[in-house]
Amino acid sequence: MLIQIPRLTNSLRDPFDVDQYYLHRKTILQNQKPRNSSSSLDESELARKIVYGWEEASSEVRQAYKQFIGAVVELVDGEMRSEEFHEVAVTVYHLFGRPMEEEDSVDRIISEKKFELQRLIGHTVADARVRQVASLAQRLLNLQPSNKNSGISFERNLNAVEDLEFGADLVFQAPARFLVDVSLDDGDMMDFESTVSLEFHKEQYDLTSPTDHSVVYGQKFNLTWLRDACDKIVRNCNSQLSQDELAMAICRGLNSEKPGEEIAGDLLDLVGDGSFETVQNLLLHRKEIVDSIHHGLLVLKSDKSATNAQSRMPSYGTQVTVQMESEKQIDKLRRKEEKRNRRGIEHAGDGDLSALDFSSLLQASERKNLFDEMIGSGDRSESIAVTALPEGTVRKHFKGYEEVIIPPKPTAPLKPGEKLIEIKELDEFAQTAFRGYKSLNRIQSRIFSTVYGTNENILVCAPTGAGKTNIAMISILHEIGQHFRDGYLHKDEFKIVYVAPMKALAAEVTSTFSQRLSPLNMIVKELTGDMQLSKNELEETQMIVTTPEKWDVITRKSSDMSLSMLVKLLIIDEVHLLNDDRGPVIEALVARTLRQVESTQSMIRIVGLSATLPNYLEVAQFLRVNPDTGLFFFDSSYRLVPLAQQYIGISEPNFAARNELLNEICFAKVVDSLRQGHQAMVFVHSRKDTAKTANKLVELARRNEDLDIFSNNTHPQYTFMKKEVIKSRNKDLVELFEFGVGVHHAGMLRADRGLTERLFSDGLLKVLVCTATLAWGVNLPAHTVVIKGTQLYDPKAGGWRDLGMLDVMQIFGRAGRPQFDKSGEGIIITSHDKLAYYLRLLTSQLPIESQFISSLKDNLNAEVALGTVTNVKEACAWLGYTYLFIRMRMNPLAYGIGWDEVMADPALSLKQRSLVIDAARALDKAKMMRFDEKSGNFYCTELGRIASHFYIQYSSVETYNEMLRRHMNDSEVINMIAHSSEFENIAVREEEQNELEMLARTSCPLEIKGGPSNKHGKISILIQLYISRGSIDSFSLISDASYISASLARITRALFEICLRRGWCEMTLFMLEYCKAVDRQIWPHLHPLRQFDKDLSSEILRKLEERGADLDRLFEMEEKDIGALIRYVPGGRLVKQYLGYFPSLQLSATVSPITRTVLKVDLVITHVFMWKDRFHGTAQRWWILVEDSENDHIYHSELFTLTKRMARGEPYKLSFTVPIFEPHPPQYYIHAISDSWLHAEAFYTITFNNLPLPEARTAHTELLDLKPLPVSSLGNNAYEALYKFSHFNPIQTQTFHVLYHMDNNILLGAPTGSGKTISAELAMLRLFNTQPDMKVIYIAPLKAIVRERMSDWQKRLVSQLGKKMVEMTGDYTPDLMALLSADIIISTPEKWDGISRNWHTRSYVTKVGLMILDEIHLLGADRGPILEVIVSRMRYISSQTERAVRFVGLSTALANAGDLADWLGVEEIGLFNFKPSVRPVPLEVHIQARLSWKVLLPKDEQYE
Repeated sequence: MLIQIPRLTNSLRDPFDVDQYYLHRKTILQNQKPRNSSSSLDESELARKIVYGWEEASSEVRQAYKQFIGAVVELVDGEMRSEEFHEVAVTVYHLFGRPMEEEDSVDRIISEKKFELQRLIGHTVADARVRQVASLAQRLLNLQPSNKNSGISFERNLNAVEDLEFGADLVFQAPARFLVDVSLDDGDMMDFESTVSLEFHKEQYDLTSPTDHSVVYGQKFNLTWLRDACDKIVRNCNSQLSQDELAMAICRGLNSEKPGEEIAGDLLDLVGDGSFETVQNLLLHRKEIVDSIHHGLLVLKSDKSATNAQSRMPSYGTQVTVQMESEKQIDKLRRKEEKRNRRGIEHAGDGDLSALDFSSLLQASERKNLFDEMIGSGDRSESIAVTALPEGTVRKHFKGYEEVIIPPKPTAPLKPGEKLIEIKELDEFAQTAFRGYKSLNRIQSRIFSTVYGTNENILVCAPTGAGKTNIAMISILHEIGQHFRDGYLHKDEFKIVYVAPMKALAAEVTSTFSQRLSPLNMIVKELTGDMQLSKNELEETQMIVTTPEKWDVITRKSSDMSLSMLVKLLIIDEVHLLNDDRGPVIEALVARTLRQVESTQSMIRIVGLSATLPNYLEVAQFLRVNPDTGLFFFDSSYRLVPLAQQYIGISEPNFAARNELLNEICFAKVVDSLRQGHQAMVFVHSRKDTAKTANKLVELARRNEDLDIFSNNTHPQYTFMKKEVIKSRNKDLVELFEFGVGVHHAGMLRADRGLTERLFSDGLLKVLVCTATLAWGVNLPAHTVVIKGTQLYDPKAGGWRDLGMLDVMQIFGRAGRPQFDKSGEGIIITSHDKLAYYLRLLTSQLPIESQFISSLKDNLNAEVALGTVTNVKEACAWLGYTYLFIRMRMNPLAYGIGWDEVMADPALSLKQRSLVIDAARALDKAKMMRFDEKSGNFYCTELGRIASHFYIQYSSVETYNEMLRRHMNDSEVINMIAHSSEFENIAVREEEQNELEMLARTSCPLEIKGGPSNKHGKISILIQLYISRGSIDSFSLISDASYISASLARITRALFEICLRRGWCEMTLFMLEYCKAVDRQIWPHLHPLRQFDKDLSSEILRKLEERGADLDRLFEMEEKDIGALIRYVPGGRLVKQYLGYFPSLQLSATVSPITRTVLKVDLVITHVFMWKDRFHGTAQRWWILVEDSENDHIYHSELFTLTKRMARGEPYKLSFTVPIFEPHPPQYYIHAISDSWLHAEAFYTITFNNLPLPEARTAHTELLDLKPLPVSSLGNNAYEALYKFSHFNPIQTQTFHVLYHMDNNILLGAPTGSGKTISAELAMLRLFNTQPDMKVIYIAPLKAIVRERMSDWQKRLVSQLGKKMVEMTGDYTPDLMALLSADIIISTPEKWDGISRNWHTRSYVTKVGLMILDEIHLLGADRGPILEVIVSRMRYISSQTERAVRFVGLSTALANAGDLADWLGVEEIGLFNFKPSVRPVPLEVHIQARLSWKVLLPKDEQYE
């Protein structure tokens, strides 16, 4: 019976949560640690290994250390991971930084250690560099205190454990008096590896050559065979031992280190002479049986490691129990027995088989380890099992590496009834796109009827090189066929969008499809960051080939909805990118497309093309593909050329040995291929590495006397092509050609790349070392493809990452030439820990997971800005269209959803809602949208719209909210941009420090906050370097700089827009300057004429800057004066010529106050520069800003486009209104600034000194709370019959008496829809009552309104009252008799103006008794003067004929109704100017401004 000991302290103690305290303490300890994040460089890690007492080191020692590291960087001369660089730096210091004896000299040390150094680095090194490193290492050693120099001080620090809390490394043992359900003995504290090593202890029995060490699964000689053999011996009574004891004794004998003869004797003693054949088999297959023994031991060892892992952890809050004596004794015996058993297993783990029984060893040997789990019986009939590798997979072990060989899967035979579709079976128009083809291939034929005969969404999963491009072509032809009517293709009815994963692939697809679709007159254009299209070009294009990010940006803009509405077919290539960090973009695109299909009920077909993937059913569900009709899955047996695969994992830990092994394996594989008469391509991951690897292959060939295999001098074209090669200026190309080796990368000249491709395809080069760009951009296959190393530098990830699935598949797709080879060979050489990952990746074992959660906030903001998501409910519906939602339900644990949540909410609707609400709250906090939690509504803000259109991440917006201020200097702005989350993964490396410091001194005019050792300081240096057009040596810095410059332009544009929307005058101008500085790579403080630096020499520009000659001064100077100023006479004319090309405008403006608070500005813009297409293109864009410099505020901004045609014509007039406040500021500035030219600007000043303003008076008439008048108030049955309603509305009620019972002039200002037309009819009825012989003239500004009145009054006034009515517009002029007899004349202002000019001779003009002016507020518009003239003329006619003309003006609510009333002759009794809010039906107005998004988006986004 277990009872807890009663303790007095329990009653004195508060409840104590041990787990909670443990977590709290852990947090405190983590916060106390010095932050060694990537944001700043912690030099101490490497420095402590080299310099003893680094923290106390003098500045001289630190400087010597930096110089030494700089020399090592030069020595390495290439790209290397930081950990590897640290290893190299420490080893180099090891070699050269030892105390020198008296007889030693630097030269002697160099000669001794040079070969070792070259072996470490992997290439030859110049003596001068070795000498430099050696002398710097010696200097660093000598500068350190002498008593520390004995021996290398860093050795003791190599494995020092830092940041450990005192006592954290002590092993905790629970006291023996506690009863716990785990082992309490000390046990074996060996630290087993967490994964089972794949290299068995073969050194003990390795008698054969390495190539024989193959283990083909399915052999019979293992422990099971041994058990059966022992069973047979025991049954024949040849042994006194039991079966298990005999088997165990044999195992011990085979595993011993005795010579073979002794083992044979021991075995014969054990089994007897009658079993001689068994002994013979045991000795022949000793290796396989010992392999099984070791495998069993390793499995037992890993089990032991797993069970002990838990017990080694400190046990918090162990329970104290009490036990009776008898129970204690029984428990003690039980523990002893367990300990004995466990000790047996532990000893077995050390290779001791004495304490282990055979059955447990046999059982363990039959269990599979991590790798073995993957080798199965091959593909299943229905789908690929997640743990199966193809049958016949072979695994080989060598010293330092392991190799897995997967044989090529033979091409599957044609099934009964399966036939290839011939091209002649296609429609006639479709055959033109397949010119040169006789038939489709198997895959294309299988899917043809669905793709070409239906509108089904399609997902095709097929291996690379299976002809997926033609599947896309068939779907395109089907879409074209739907728009072929009457022998004519209606090209304006549809658009086709092809989304390719990379720009290189987009260019290739564009080229291919343009050529093949040209007979159909289809225009195919590329739309990527490199290729922009104008709006006209987009309209004329039928097929757009784009990247996911580019199409996402275009469909994010509501202004471009017209383009996406025309899309009828969306082809997404490489759908398996969903698993990549670019996956969220594809999810957003598909979700947006599917929602558009549902909301508009339009048909958009989605065709997905993908590599083979395990969870294709879920991807099909995401693309809304019917799995029965639209889903097609083809395994590797459908490859045109079957692919043999080799996976090599290097386990060598030492850097130098690993590098050497990598080169030797690569060489061996290339030579194997060449011996068989094939060509090989070796893919490396940097430009420098191409030449290095090529030279290393040649060096190894020379060392192994294999140069003749590489030689190409027997080729018939050798002599001719050698002449071509010698012409090239590429040293590597010329030198390596002699050995039949070539290099290819994007840094080579186009001509050299073309020559290399031609040489390889013609067979003159047997080996081509290249980067992955060759796999994407050029179709150049080879029989053997080797991927040498899988680590590549990715600035976005902030360091080295593994080669992605997409790249590996594309590279392996180049293996095997369809016209020559029966099979291809793909070889990947990686590190041992990545071996299983690539095996699973390339045999379709890794399920595609969604990465959408990482960018949920950004994508939600984009949908809110677009207007497609307006509340939580719609956001949940939108999320339901994503792949994330499908995978969340299939694999909830991967997305942080516990099983309890799944059980409670199987549809995951609550999780969906919580994801949306969390994202909305975060966006609301960042001010990117407004989230009303009560109603669940979302409201877009300017900040959110800017972030969406400029592709700015949510976390960057948070940074700008915090750091962006109204007044900032240059270095603060650069520092803020450096803090953008787009650059958050850029890391600081020790090996870059010297170069960064040098760049900071030479290329950075601004202060660098944080310095080069800080992450943001490094980014600031690279930003300034980009603007300064500086050059960089280090590979990782070149990559980082390229990555930063790609995002820099759109970030600066977004910041400019943010400042503009906030109305910050100074900061807006400042950010616009920096936008232009980034675009042109010219600092704003340099001379403006530097923008012509391709035409004006740097010497002229330097002299202009030195003399301080600004633009204004140069404009005023003569040519000869400029020549004298720069001391170069011909230069004067040149400078004057380019001054004429410099964009400049002249501004003039007239200001007219509309009210006391609103000014109307008429701006006249005149261009005063010479237009040249080379500099100015077809249009120049200018920002027109109205600034109040005193209050630092912008009151008006608009983007004005000056076209070449406008520049030839008259000055351009621009009208806009601006607010004005009392007390009035001294002046406003109208500022015109070029959007693309630095210092191109013009000013105009508006002064308020003598500005006359309207008098302050009550602007609006109050709407009285009156009882609505009934229609019977008209007192005339005929009039009452005109109206179908019973009562007049409030406005008509209030104006009724003046309109119907008086003859006063009236001005009625009321909102649209408030019944002003009926009010005018009341005045007409008054005229019909009092002066039936007089005419009504109704002036309407638009012909549409004239026709509307004619139609309405024809039914009522003409037919019911018997009045005559005529229309006078440009389309229709009545005859004189009709005009004379008409009671009502409806006319446009221009027509009445023309007729009333000759009023003396036209009696019907003088017989007008009532003039109704509809929409009189248009007096301020272009046609205002005509209205003014006809009103003034009618008032003059009235005074001359002494017949009163009543004027009724109808208008919307006016700001200055009093002035208009005075002009019309309206007295106070006739003036009604109601507020805009007095509509009979309430109106809610949402104003969405169309902003200037087309300025410059990620490079990617501008297209107009």
